[in-house]
Amino acid sequence: MDIAALRAAHPDHWMKAAAIRTLTLDAVAAANSGHSGMPMGMADVATVLFEKHLRFDPKAPRWADRDRFILSAGHGSMLVYALMYLTGYEDITLQQIKDFRQWGARTAGHPEYGHAAGIETTTGPLGQGIANSVGFAIAEEHLRARFGTSLINHYTYVIAGDGCLMEGVSQEAIGLAGKQELSHLIVFWDNNGITIDGKVDIADVTNQPARFAASGWHVQEIDGHDPVAINTAIEAAKKDKRPSMIACKTHIALGSSAQDTSKGHGALTDAKLIADAKAAYGWTAGAFEVPAQIKAGWEAMGQRGAAAHAEWTARFNALSDTKKADFERIFRAEAPKGLPAKIRALKKEISEKQPKVATRKSSEMVLDVVNPLMKETIGGSADLTGSNNTLTKDLGTFGVENRKGRYVYFGIREHGMAAAMNGMVLHGGVRPYGGTFMAFTDYARGAMRLSALMGAPVIYVMTHDSIGLGEDGPTHQPVEHLSMLRATPNTYVFRPADTVETAEAWEIALTSTSTPSVLALSRQNLPTVRKTHTNTNLTAKGAYVLAEATGKRQVILMASGSEVEIALAARDQLEAAGIGTRVVSVPSMELFRAQDEAYRKRVLPAGPARIAIEAGVRQSWDWLVGVRQSWDWLLLGERGREAKAAFVGMEGFGASAPAEVLYEKFGITAANVAQKAKGLIG
Repeated sequence: MDIAALRAAHPDHWMKAAAIRTLTLDAVAAANSGHSGMPMGMADVATVLFEKHLRFDPKAPRWADRDRFILSAGHGSMLVYALMYLTGYEDITLQQIKDFRQWGARTAGHPEYGHAAGIETTTGPLGQGIANSVGFAIAEEHLRARFGTSLINHYTYVIAGDGCLMEGVSQEAIGLAGKQELSHLIVFWDNNGITIDGKVDIADVTNQPARFAASGWHVQEIDGHDPVAINTAIEAAKKDKRPSMIACKTHIALGSSAQDTSKGHGALTDAKLIADAKAAYGWTAGAFEVPAQIKAGWEAMGQRGAAAHAEWTARFNALSDTKKADFERIFRAEAPKGLPAKIRALKKEISEKQPKVATRKSSEMVLDVVNPLMKETIGGSADLTGSNNTLTKDLGTFGVENRKGRYVYFGIREHGMAAAMNGMVLHGGVRPYGGTFMAFTDYARGAMRLSALMGAPVIYVMTHDSIGLGEDGPTHQPVEHLSMLRATPNTYVFRPADTVETAEAWEIALTSTSTPSVLALSRQNLPTVRKTHTNTNLTAKGAYVLAEATGKRQVILMASGSEVEIALAARDQLEAAGIGTRVVSVPSMELFRAQDEAYRKRVLPAGPARIAIEAGVRQSWDWLVGVRQSWDWLLLGERGREAKAAFVGMEGFGASAPAEVLYEKFGITAANVAQKAKGLIG
């Protein structure tokens, strides 16, 4: 690589790109940690993109019609931090660059959504950014059709590395994008041929351009250090009706002694290496210094977007007050004011009619009420629409011929669906929900964890939630998944017992602005257990008294979902034997933990024996049913002694048989619960 020739051919461009490279070297060296090579290799692409194409306004970083820039190769985070500092984002100051990877800094090791305005999504787990970008592009297409090009007409640009493209989720993402012909999605592949372990070809021989082309993408291959070629490729990509992949042949750690080696992937901290690289760049400024002329050039790029933003604002202000209010509401992720009334009316109807239906059907009944009201909802399923009950009649199918459609057929792409829904939420203006079987939470897990980490209120509709799905057997029977999800911070896990609780769970999920929700729903029919209507959303308490003891309270039965019915039947048996028994429905452990201590003690007072019932493993119930932990009053009848408690549920995997047989064979029955209760009280 003849750096001198590059400098001579495009001196202004070169020095702007060198600012990214040198800030990266300085920040990584100061932190003694990070990844230098990718920002050094992709600085030319980023410079051309920001200078000639990206429409953004650093003074209004949440402007709805801005272009989105996603660094899927998030380990190279100094690229996006340098760009933000250079162009004038207020959240990323020079001090933030100096504090790279330090406690309290916005410049975390990987870009984190919410740390600084301008970071569009959390990346670092490879493949997530490119998969998110599909959701960004779907949201843009849908909103452009809904509101018109005068309000929504922007691009999503992505930088992805070799690692992103090796992750399996990348194929799910590019296949979906190609099928949907997302023409406003442009991905730059940093084709540097290097991974941590060495050259890419020690592990992979995939022809990536051919793979994208086979998936319906427009593909170009260019020199990733030639600003003219980069610009020409972006212009061509914008003209094509397909999503575009631009394969950029680059040199990792360009200009350093670590160039084109696996060492160049990581932290370059050697003082001589840094000095030599800066000399090769023709950079004479000191550490963390950007000459005024170069900084002014970058700031001009940021200032350019102010005019486009002002023009957009004028068009927006010309709308009627009603349209403006609706647009602003959906971008605030705020539910319409009429939602609570709709939910209350449905609850009242259900309490009166008392249907016996699977909670997956209950969920569909709620969506039948919600979707006509909330025009921002976009539903979908990973090829299980008829099983997840996620499609309602008014949605229409999102596709090339109908961008106003609100139902996405994601195909058998659980991980890609979850990641795309993250992108939709982060784009703003839409409320996505998507379904699959609860057991396939495993496939979607990487993106679901990021929903929680980012505070993205995605709604996961997970049906077939237990051994109750029956004959499909243990491969499809999720026994550990509830505990796994409940262990995840900032995630609401709802396991409703009937249609009333399902409606309440949906209301909470649809009004959440910073927490994702998982609805664990049954395949088998369940009776209505909330037979007395109340306007109060009891599910919002997490747990509540469903049935009280008629005499002296000796036993408390706790259950969720399909096992609440079993708890009520066991109560009948115990009450008939003169044993006063309270039943507590626990639709959401997270919300119960959030209640004040006084409420929790009223629901679960010390003294009575406790039994938890759930067709899953015990682990997430331990804080309620008797593991010795002196720090939590709920675990103890009195300090230093175990509470009288038991768990009725699964200790291993399920089996293939009808649901009623499985419940009998695994002992999840009212008779077994009653017997255990009698044993506990002696």
